Amino acid sequence: MSSRRELFLEEMGLTPVWRLKTREAEDVVDAKAQVPNAAADPVDAAAASAPQPAIDADDRAQRIARMEWSELKATVAACTACGLRKTCTQTVFGVGDENADWLLVGEAPGAEEDARGQPFVGQAGKLLDGMLAGIGLKRGENVYIANVLKCRPPGNRNPEHAEVAQCSPFLARQVELIRPRLIVAMGRFACQTLLATDASIASLRGRVHRFQGVPLIVTYHPAYLLRSLHDKAKAWEDLCFARRTMAGLPQQV
Repeated sequence: MSSRRELFLEEMGLTPVWRLKTREAEDVVDAKAQVPNAAADPVDAAAASAPQPAIDADDRAQRIARMEWSELKATVAACTACGLRKTCTQTVFGVGDENADWLLVGEAPGAEEDARGQPFVGQAGKLLDGMLAGIGLKRGENVYIANVLKCRPPGNRNPEHAEVAQCSPFLARQVELIRPRLIVAMGRFACQTLLATDASIASLRGRVHRFQGVPLIVTYHPAYLLRSLHDKAKAWEDLCFARRTMAGLPQQV
């Protein structure tokens, strides 16, 4: 177990998973004990004698899956599971009604989101607010907004697979806590991550998909629409489709 992984485990607050020493490991310890001054360094001695915790992605995901809001927010804020926390200003957890029927999921924070700590601010946020208003919705009122990644990638580059893998359990838990009736995934990476596919948005539009049993509709990211005005009409069609879909869903008990 590397010191880097040990530090990550400690920062994440994960319960150590103790591993039994193998016969090979015991032989190494015995061999070192026979060499004079082999453990003269107190740091080496402590490392040799202390049980070594093992990091397991499934264990981490299961721990996150049991968190309530306060613990989840604190864990995201302290997360160093990938290198993004070293380069961003702050984490961007999400914002809105924690019992919302509507959950909007984007890709990753941009520069303004990183500076302000909230998703979808700036010009993309203004466009999103206008789109929501068009179907009778308002940010924070029966709407929750989050991203797949909680940290901004440097230079707004595309998220990497390992970064998405580390952040996905956080979003999965947000979905479980919010219990939305409908998810709207915005942007290629959000759609592909939630649906575990490499299909294009164009091929996924106009259909109801599911994530963790929740109906899901895909559309374009507002930041993309600022650069590609010709697709705004398609995004409007997607939102109208989402509104009709929501109207036909049964009320949650």
